Amino acid sequence: MAWTWFHRLGSSPWVYRFSGTLLRFLLPLAIAMIVLGCIWGIAFTPPDFRQGNSYRIIYIHVPVSVVSLAGYYVMAVAGAVSLIWRLKVADMAMRVAAPIGAVLTFLALLTGAVWGKPTWGTFWVWDARITSMVVLLFLYLGVFALYEAFDNKTLASKACAILSLVGTVNIPIIYKSVDWWYSLHQPASIKFTGESTIDPSMLYPLLWMIVAVYLLYACLLLLGLRVTLLESEAKTAWARKVVMEVK
Repeated sequence: MAWTWFHRLGSSPWVYRFSGTLLRFLLPLAIAMIVLGCIWGIAFTPPDFRQGNSYRIIYIHVPVSVVSLAGYYVMAVAGAVSLIWRLKVADMAMRVAAPIGAVLTFLALLTGAVWGKPTWGTFWVWDARITSMVVLLFLYLGVFALYEAFDNKTLASKACAILSLVGTVNIPIIYKSVDWWYSLHQPASIKFTGESTIDPSMLYPLLWMIVAVYLLYACLLLLGLRVTLLESEAKTAWARKVVMEVK
């Protein structure tokens, strides 16, 4: 009985209904948290004593960066499940996660460049962290492009799963790049094993926004999965029924 939930993942109608139930709660919560978090971070936190108000971009930059890294693990785990247990839903989740992760990584690079100009005096520096984030972007795009390049979609899914698993070696490199090599990036300000170096008045809205972007990521993943399920099951009775109900 403990593994019943796992077997249900093989049922497209069940996954579609369950994801819809989750979205009814998660989507409004994610939107509300992002709006409140942006207001909190922009309007109610004090300016930094060195960077002034330019530091406030961390309330976008840091959350999308954190979730872009975690999202790669989501894609890789889905790829592993697809390889081992041949679950169609896991394969779909892997493919849906790729473009979402690519957009988050691009936003991380873009907001980092905007932040870098007033902080470092330049939009772009090829330091270890930025370079490894660019590699992450190409890995996400690679999974997406690789699937489209194959006519045999079964073979394409296997190739994408292998690429996503191999690419996980880049995630620890991104995390530890500021410790292993010289970097303009400062060491981690948020620490779980010691005292954080960021003031609580700035830390709490940042943590709030990280949670909010995680929720938004989950919503985007579920929405993409639902669309992919309907497209792949378009000829089945349950999918036709859902489409008719929407119309």
